[in-house]
Amino acid sequence: MQPIKQIYYNDSGTSFFWRKENEVLTDKVQLIFRETGFYLSRQELKLFQSCIDESYNQNSNCSDCALKNTCHKFLLKTPCTQIDLAVSMQELKAVKDLVEGTLFKINLDEYLYGEGMN
Repeated sequence: MQPIKQIYYNDSGTSFFWRKENEVLTDKVQLIFRETGFYLSRQELKLFQSCIDESYNQNSNCSDCALKNTCHKFLLKTPCTQIDLAVSMQELKAVKDLVEGTLFKINLDEYLYGEGMN
């Protein structure tokens, strides 16, 4: 049996729940982005989504820039107050997809296998 239950993945990372003794531990999500791992509660994952949205809104105007979305020119705050990530706009879009896809899949599964089974 696999030690993880995958939730979502893209080209930049993956998210999953750990398994322990054949039980899926759903209280926290392991999110791997580039070479960095975060072990976050759902509330922290939602906070990370807010940090990403805020950064995206502040830094999405690259149309006049010669580097066009590929530079490492800004910091992305994380739910871990001591850690910020240096990301390009391309990487920001990738981590945005990873976090949003993870939250969507968790909510969908909870609905399908919870209240939606009525």
